[in-house]
Amino acid sequence: MNRRAFLRAALAAAAALALGRPGAAAAATPAPDPREKRLANLRQLTAGGQNAEAYWDAGGTRLIFQSTRPPHDCDQMFTMRADGGEQRLLSSGTGRTTCGFFFPDGRRVIYATTHLAAPACPPPPDRSQGYVWPLYSTWDIVAADADGKNVTRLTDNDTYDAECAISPDGRSIVFTSLRDGDLDLYLMDADGRNVRRLTSEPGYDGGPFFSWDGRFIVFRASRPETREELDDYRALLKQGLVRPRRLDIYMMKADGTALTRVTRLAGANFAPFMHPNGRQIIFSSNLHDASGRSFALYLVNVDGSGLERVTWADGFASFPMFTRDGKRLVFCGSRGATTPRGLDVFTADWEAF
Repeated sequence: MNRRAFLRAALAAAAALALGRPGAAAAATPAPDPREKRLANLRQLTAGGQNAEAYWDAGGTRLIFQSTRPPHDCDQMFTMRADGGEQRLLSSGTGRTTCGFFFPDGRRVIYATTHLAAPACPPPPDRSQGYVWPLYSTWDIVAADADGKNVTRLTDNDTYDAECAISPDGRSIVFTSLRDGDLDLYLMDADGRNVRRLTSEPGYDGGPFFSWDGRFIVFRASRPETREELDDYRALLKQGLVRPRRLDIYMMKADGTALTRVTRLAGANFAPFMHPNGRQIIFSSNLHDASGRSFALYLVNVDGSGLERVTWADGFASFPMFTRDGKRLVFCGSRGATTPRGLDVFTADWEAF
């Protein structure tokens, strides 16, 4: 289970994936919807397959992203230039990887992987209990050089450790873990030491990111609101599964204090990232679609006011991230996809009106 879980839900009924070629030239960018007034100079960086969770380095010159493409059957970690060039495999090519992020100096990265436990892709979850996410105990967080060499293990638990991001000063890593029996957020030093728990309320807390000034952490959370929901949540955890019901956006100070619920919206709201102005959060949501299959990007003020839809293309859009100066946005979407489950990486200039 990772930040791509909603992608899989939205595309679950689609036909088999047609995979793209590593490093293939980007396809012609689909014309933007005229309602997408926040986006200028939209550009598609990948061409075919499933490419997701693309995140900027500190200088806005490179991206780290995950992709399923031959000869790999599972998501692997790649890097590329900000124009889509020089797409290169970074991870080992075994297991499944997710949640890549650059250190501020651009010379090292972190990501979550299952390859330390086994080279094969982990099995899909048992869906006899409905739509659930697997909490593989084989997920661990590693650091590596930006070319993939010198992999260092940062977590070593027989439980779920993933959904990680680095603070802008490079000193701390925030991540989600099941180590204490609940899906909570934790902070650790960049070398994996000095782990401390940030959240403790029952329910799933995940997908955290630091603000660019390092003062805040934004994340998604699905917290049971009735006894029945709590019992169901705990029963699934014992089976290594989670079924998030309502997901909303939360924020807190980087030390875990001043926790605030930002959204109270219908549907699933996830993948938040704070604009460098410190006043707005961009995130993905299906609140506009009663079927729950279509996801778009939305913008909201940190106090929950001023909700604004950003993307209007049909299908799926998520995993947004601003550059440090707030002038560019990267996100992943299915617009212009040539296969039923295609997903590509897009960048755009951000119109801050």
